[in-house]
Amino acid sequence: MPGIRAPSNYSEEPPRHPALKINAKEPFNAEPPRQALVSSYVTPTDFFYKRNHGPIPVIHDIERYSVSVIGLIEKPKELFMKDIMSLPKYNVTATLQCAGNRRTAMSKTRTVKGVGWDVSALGNAIWGGAKLADVLELVGISKFTSVTPTGGKHVEFVSVDKCKEENGGPYKASIPLIQATNPEADVLLAYEMNGEILNRDHGYPLRVVVPGVIGARSVKWLDKINIDSQVCQGFFMQKDYKMFPPSVNWDNIDWSTRRPQMDFPVQSAICSLEDVNVGRNGKIAIKGYAVSGGGRGIERVDVSTDGGKTWKEATRYQKPGIQYIADDEKSDKWAWVLFETEADVHSNTVIVAKAVDTAANVQPEKVEDIWNLRGILNTSWHRVHVQVRHSSM
Repeated sequence: MPGIRAPSNYSEEPPRHPALKINAKEPFNAEPPRQALVSSYVTPTDFFYKRNHGPIPVIHDIERYSVSVIGLIEKPKELFMKDIMSLPKYNVTATLQCAGNRRTAMSKTRTVKGVGWDVSALGNAIWGGAKLADVLELVGISKFTSVTPTGGKHVEFVSVDKCKEENGGPYKASIPLIQATNPEADVLLAYEMNGEILNRDHGYPLRVVVPGVIGARSVKWLDKINIDSQVCQGFFMQKDYKMFPPSVNWDNIDWSTRRPQMDFPVQSAICSLEDVNVGRNGKIAIKGYAVSGGGRGIERVDVSTDGGKTWKEATRYQKPGIQYIADDEKSDKWAWVLFETEADVHSNTVIVAKAVDTAANVQPEKVEDIWNLRGILNTSWHRVHVQVRHSSM
C-alpha cells in the first residue's frame, strides 16, 4: 500500500526498553517486569507489552499513507490521515490484554502452544483518535447500524503486517458492525498513545483499538477496513484464539465448533511479589491489577494470605485521590483497576488474589478446570509463595 511497507526481515526493528522480558525475538514479543507494570495506572509506552507476528512495518511517506474502506458499501473510499484527523478526536483509557496472558502458568499443568507470557501481557493506555462510528459515517453507514443494505454485518480490519500464520498474507480480524457503529463501544482508529504519536511497535501510524476485547482484535498498522457479510475468515479468527474444553487435543480439535473469542473474562494478578519470595516475617505489601472485558467494572478483589482458606477485601483504585466505584461515570469502564492491601506474614504461606466483576463473574480456582490446548484466558486464582526466614538476631 502507499506510504508504508512490511519488511521481509528483522533488520529494521525499532529500539526497545532493556528492562523488558523478551519471550521471542523474531517476531519480537516481550512484557515488562510485573512490579514495574503496576507502578502507575497508565502504563508507560516503553513498558506496554509488545505482541508481534512479523517484522515491524516501516512508514516511508506519511502523506501517501491511506486506509481503504471497501466491501458491502455503496461508495468505497480511500481515507488519508488528514481525513481521519479532521474527525472529532476522543481519548479513551483502555486496557489491552493478550489472550495468552499468564500462559506460562497454564503450561505447567499440561503443555500448550504459544508465546510463554507471565502476568504482564497487558497494559493500560490512553488512546487518542477518531471513533470508528464516525469514520464509517463517511462511507454512508449510520450509527447503530447492524446490517448494511447490501448485507454487511461485520467490519474486518486488515493490516499491512505480514505473518507466517496467514502464509505470508496480512494479519486480520473483525468485529460485528453493530459494535463498530455504536459510539458507546468506543472503538477507535487511534493515532496517539499516552498523548504522543503511536510508536512503531504499537501500530504507527494508525491502529484499531477495540476496548474490552482480547488484544488480537485491535489490529495495528491498518491497511483496509472491509465491510463483510461474515466473520473474518483469517487464521487468528478461525484457527486460533478460541476457547476449547480441557478434553480437546490436537488430534480431535474441530475449530469450526467454537466462536472466535472476543470479550476477555475477569482477571487479576499480584504484581508486587514474584511467584516465589523469600523474606523476613512481618508486613508484606500486596499490589496488583484486576480487569474484566466488555466494559464490566471490578466489584471487588479478594486476597487470601493462607492459600485460600480465609479472605479479605483489598482496596481498589484507578486514579489517585478519586474513589473507584464500578460503573460510576468518573471511572474508566474499559480500564483495569489497581488493588492493594498488606499482610502480616509469620510463616511460609501462599498468597492468593481473585477478582469479581459487576456481573458477579469470579475467577475460577483451578487452572486445570480451564486448561486449553492454546493456553488462552488463564484467569484462575493468582498465587504467589512466600517463604519466611526468621532472623537469628
